[in-house]
Amino acid sequence: MERKVLIITPDSIGVKMAGPAIRAFEMAKVLSAAGAVVRLVSTVHAELEHDAFPIEFAPEALLREYSDWADVIVFQGHVLSSFPWLRDPRYILVADIYDPMHLEVLEQGKDLTSEARYALSLQTAEVLNIQIERADFMLCASEKQRDFWLGQLAGLYRINPATYDEDESLRSLLDVAPFGIEDAAPTQTRHGIKGVVPGISESDTVILWGGGIYNWFDPLTLIRAVHSLSKRHPDLRLFFLGVKHPNPNVPEMAVSLRTRELAEELGLLNSVVFFNEGWVPYEERSNFLLDADLGVSTHFDHLETAFSFRTRILDYLWASLPIVSTDGDTFASIVRQHDLGRVVPPEDAAALESALEDVLYREGERERITANVTNFAVTMRWTTVLAPLVAFCAAPRKAADNRRPVMTPRNEELDALQRRVDGLERSTSWKMTRPLRWLTATVRPRGPRN
Repeated sequence: MERKVLIITPDSIGVKMAGPAIRAFEMAKVLSAAGAVVRLVSTVHAELEHDAFPIEFAPEALLREYSDWADVIVFQGHVLSSFPWLRDPRYILVADIYDPMHLEVLEQGKDLTSEARYALSLQTAEVLNIQIERADFMLCASEKQRDFWLGQLAGLYRINPATYDEDESLRSLLDVAPFGIEDAAPTQTRHGIKGVVPGISESDTVILWGGGIYNWFDPLTLIRAVHSLSKRHPDLRLFFLGVKHPNPNVPEMAVSLRTRELAEELGLLNSVVFFNEGWVPYEERSNFLLDADLGVSTHFDHLETAFSFRTRILDYLWASLPIVSTDGDTFASIVRQHDLGRVVPPEDAAALESALEDVLYREGERERITANVTNFAVTMRWTTVLAPLVAFCAAPRKAADNRRPVMTPRNEELDALQRRVDGLERSTSWKMTRPLRWLTATVRPRGPRN
């Protein structure tokens, strides 16, 4: 391919990484293997190394240099708003919008003052609108999420005659690239949980909460279910893999504190329920995953849930762990369709307890589901799910409406069209409630712009 690709993340790239940095890192690996010349940079911190491509912290001056070097720039999060000069029409931009941040902050900001919460929500929506308006290509995490984003694209007039005529499916503008898993199966070099964490023996049965504890999750119902189940199965343990986020800009959330308080209140802390206070190094997570017997993800019935794509579940697939998940998100239908575990209603501790017991303690059930998970996991490998990004970077192009201006109709054209509509109204029962003149006031001309 030999295209020069710059990947920019606003997340910390290091031994310990959260979802955005992991995704950027895996994109760099796949693109490099496909023949691209890749640079991976963080705008906050970078300390990781890779033989196939450089990884660096890039202050603004270096970011400008690398942007001028690149044939394609792939970015996430707030990057385009933090560095507005990247909107320059000479750059070919790929926006990775796998995370609907403007839905996420509705929960994340609940502990803020009303004024601050509204400001955060508005700012996040505008951050996404800026990149959607400018990007030449966009990636999201699922078909359901794509439907959601197409609505936002339509509202911002990215679905217009130019983009539609180039590709009626709009796949050339917005395609699906889920979070993925490594091609190679995980290996265990040491125990991460069993026989290592005080209070968890090698013979115990471990439920893994495979990531951070955020306000849009529901660990409290899980702890109540585990509390009840542990009375019948004293070998049961629940292990929270990460508490302190590796990005120092991400604060500990209120639900994390309440989770620990509930575990202590029920007498479970460090006997049945355990918390890893730090964050597991990315290359060592297999040692923890392979010590677990089941992966769990519980959340509320939220708008954020409906369009989320839980990255922790990908690790469960990679490690062939049976999954118990709350209903309502994309993975719930996947778990059902492929028989990867159990799906339970939100905030239903009894149903959750029953599902956990069924998978973990019914004879032969865990082994049967594990085989299903192993078979399905191969479809979610990074090299497979990132195929749309690889194809775009092999033949990068400006979006159709970024190659030429998309103009709103002239007044005389609107007058002629309005006269035709008036005639239609007189001959049918159909009514146009707003005059066509509103188009010139509300639709911004699209095309190359700074």
